[in-house]
Amino acid sequence: MRFISFEHEGRASWGRVEGSDVVDLGALPNAPVGLRQAIAEDALSLDALNLNGPAPRLPKSSVRLLPVIPDPSKILCVGHNYEDHRKETGRAAVAHPSIFTRFADTLVGAHDPVICPAVSDNLDYEAELAIVIGKGGRNISKAAAMDHVAGFACFNDASLRDWQWHTNQFIPGKNFPGTAPFGPELVTPDEIDDLDAVVVRSILNGKIMQEAPVSHMLFPIPVIIAYVSQFTMLSPGDVIATGTPGGVGAKRTPPVWMRPGDEIEVRIDGVGSLLSKIVAEG
Repeated sequence: MRFISFEHEGRASWGRVEGSDVVDLGALPNAPVGLRQAIAEDALSLDALNLNGPAPRLPKSSVRLLPVIPDPSKILCVGHNYEDHRKETGRAAVAHPSIFTRFADTLVGAHDPVICPAVSDNLDYEAELAIVIGKGGRNISKAAAMDHVAGFACFNDASLRDWQWHTNQFIPGKNFPGTAPFGPELVTPDEIDDLDAVVVRSILNGKIMQEAPVSHMLFPIPVIIAYVSQFTMLSPGDVIATGTPGGVGAKRTPPVWMRPGDEIEVRIDGVGSLLSKIVAEG
């Protein structure tokens, strides 16, 4: 199944995608107030909530897509998790995943613009597969990790490289407001036949810039979940962006930065297409 968070006539809601329609599950009596809450209540299955009940159906074209999870309690990101990206950055091989954080106010929905801030023109793209946590927990084993995944979504970890490189701490360059497109849909694991074969791409103004299968991750998803859950409690609706392939703009000669007017797409097999236009701040 596929779910979205959306706004319709000024009201925020969530629902299940059916072709060109969305079933407005947030309009059902006593429904969870958002997709994160629905995940926490284990309400995404057909049995848990009367998803075939008298919920309104809306044309997808009539809603404004919000970030898949508009209000995650945590956004954790994995750095240098594809070998070609590790090599292009000159980073040494490491024994554990490199983890940094994003803030929820960096998120934007599909088709909303990415904001290029006035203080930098070094805006780079990073196509990533995001996982959304379903069942939370601490000290989750690798063997059980995928049982804690509610679904997958496209993510663009757009980065202000000069701010990222002010020091050896990534966080400033990763947390400008409006720089992390996330969506358009949450795709449940049963929709993906072979996760390792799923290919992650970025496409800038029609040109493929990054392209690699999930199998090229240095730290696979179960390893990431197991590692992260040792140092923090994972909660339903938490987001983990699992890293980007090689081909980022900063490591090209000359560097390729996203400019106002550009269009950047994150396209992931079986998960979706996340298209964003770059606009200048203000």
